[in-house]
Amino acid sequence: MVFSVGKERTITSDRSAGYLKRAKTDKLHDIFNKYASIERNGEKYMTAVDFVQKYLGLFSDANFNLESVKLLAGIVDTSKDGLISFPEFQAFEGLLCVPDALYKTAFQLFDTNGNGVVNFDEFSEVMKKTVLHNKIPFDMNGGFVKLYFGRDKKRAISYAEFSQFLHDFHEEYAMEAFRRSDQSGSGFISALDFQDIMINIKSHLLTREVKANLVAAASGGQGGKRVSFPYFMAFNSLLNNMELIKRIYLNATTGNRNQEVTKEEFLHSAQMMSQITPLEVDILFLLCDLLHQTGRIVYNDLQAIAPEQYFKQITKRLAEIKAVSSPEERGLVIQVLENAYRFTLGSIGGAVGATAVYPIDLVKTRMQNQRAGSFIGELMYRNSFDCCKKVIRHEGFFGLYRGLVPQLMGVAPEKAIKLTVNDFVRDKFMDKNGNLPLYGEIISGACAGGSQVIFTNPLEIVKIRLQVAGEIASGAKISALSVVKELGLFGMYKGAKACFLRDIPFSAIYFPAYAHTKVKLADENGYNHPLSLLFAGAIAGVPAASLVTPADVIKTRLQVVARAGQTTYSGVIDAAGKIYREEGLRAFWKGATARVFRSSPQFGVTLLTYEILQRLFFIDFGGTRPSGSELNVPSTGVAEEMKSTNPDHIGGYQVALPIFAGIESKFGLCLPKFQVASS
Repeated sequence: MVFSVGKERTITSDRSAGYLKRAKTDKLHDIFNKYASIERNGEKYMTAVDFVQKYLGLFSDANFNLESVKLLAGIVDTSKDGLISFPEFQAFEGLLCVPDALYKTAFQLFDTNGNGVVNFDEFSEVMKKTVLHNKIPFDMNGGFVKLYFGRDKKRAISYAEFSQFLHDFHEEYAMEAFRRSDQSGSGFISALDFQDIMINIKSHLLTREVKANLVAAASGGQGGKRVSFPYFMAFNSLLNNMELIKRIYLNATTGNRNQEVTKEEFLHSAQMMSQITPLEVDILFLLCDLLHQTGRIVYNDLQAIAPEQYFKQITKRLAEIKAVSSPEERGLVIQVLENAYRFTLGSIGGAVGATAVYPIDLVKTRMQNQRAGSFIGELMYRNSFDCCKKVIRHEGFFGLYRGLVPQLMGVAPEKAIKLTVNDFVRDKFMDKNGNLPLYGEIISGACAGGSQVIFTNPLEIVKIRLQVAGEIASGAKISALSVVKELGLFGMYKGAKACFLRDIPFSAIYFPAYAHTKVKLADENGYNHPLSLLFAGAIAGVPAASLVTPADVIKTRLQVVARAGQTTYSGVIDAAGKIYREEGLRAFWKGATARVFRSSPQFGVTLLTYEILQRLFFIDFGGTRPSGSELNVPSTGVAEEMKSTNPDHIGGYQVALPIFAGIESKFGLCLPKFQVASS
């Protein structure tokens, strides 16, 4: 019977997959017919112009180069009859879906005969049509070409061999260009020749910052205004190995991305991990020094130098707004808007966190208000679990949420101002490289804790009186409004000193602990997944919540209404003395377990919500962002933001444009876009 159920599920799954495949084929067929302009024997076909210009949207200028268009269309036209049939159109869509689509597309560009291999004549024919070859001719009779195609150039190479050839050819092309520029045979080229070679042949290795400093970097070589061949090779090798360079840096800093590293420290780490040469390290520090003259490097410098990659978007953004075009435009109004943005998201995060753990908070409060030494009688609750059971038994499940509404009304601005002030003060202590000293983190947290008391104290006193009201079965029901009327404005701040005594050290411990724990839990790319944010927030809450429990006990005793026969307190010192004399030292740690179980997950949920909201609703104010929130995880495919937005580009055709662009940028195979005017 089990077998038959499993078999039925498999058949259903196969049918669903088959249906989706047929639906996709039908959609592709409709799109193909929309652009195909030729009809023969009842079948439609695309011309080169139909596919490249009309469908892909390339070579849109009226004076486009027809020969280049035909060469690109030949990638899809595997029958080489000058027309693209629907099966060929569909087959290319499938090819674009494979991981090595870039290399396979380049291979089909050179396989002009469509026989599955590339010979020397095909390679030479295509290369001679490229812009690069016209600028810097490559020696087609050199030893490198003969190594692949044989001494007589009669050998044909397969796709696998061609992919390696294309990679090696790019390196050889750079060396060939160096030899051509070094006409005197001195082993040196000028800084301008170096710049020309890098921009024309190695452009895919150049970020905007590196490209802007090529001549300055060349002048830093041992030849002064000239570039030696070893320097040229080391420069290219460095840019090719920037991901390894990042790992060397992280090894030197034990994962800290904000720590400055000297050349000696980096060299030591490099020799432990790999064979990065001292010359490559010299060039690395030269490039970083051109960005900022400190003589040291931080991780952000490596990001600025490393060749751009495709990145996968882990957190989808529901909204993305750029408030300023550069950090220099951050004025007073922008900073006010940034803090309002943080306050709003902090309010939502605080409300979500409080709701998630409110039952634990109620149990904690009742445990802390339970007193020994009075004539009331035996203790009502043996422990936190006993308290929880009795609340549900006598007050129902929703008794665990008694006082939640005023809590939410207060906790939203309370957590919001705490998170906003912490971020604001951290920004003031942070240097231009994103480094924040430990004392800056502690002061930021303390300021955040102090600022929240304006909301915390009224909130806490109302919440506590509502939470303990259910302990007396015969007592009249009280509401939040009646508590506020009874206390008045100044009465709402009863126990404020104890609140300061609790909240300032709590935040001074919590926020630095959270920041450092988050770094430790980040993945190898420095990204914090949502689960790591939750764990970081929860772990940081353990020491912060437990160490300030004595202050929380004193605050609770001051704010609750003492019943007949119970001890009353006139202030923080009076409460501390009486609790110690009547109940002993252990009384100061009452409810510590419940407090940790409440504060730890509450702040974990609050910080998780706060940071995820910043990722989902991203507004660039030109300031800092939470660490670990950047979408910097390399992708094996094409980044979402690079995919086509044309609704007719479905399936693999969504990445057709970046694949064709990659042929130009990665391999330097740029074809002429305009028709050459005849003289």
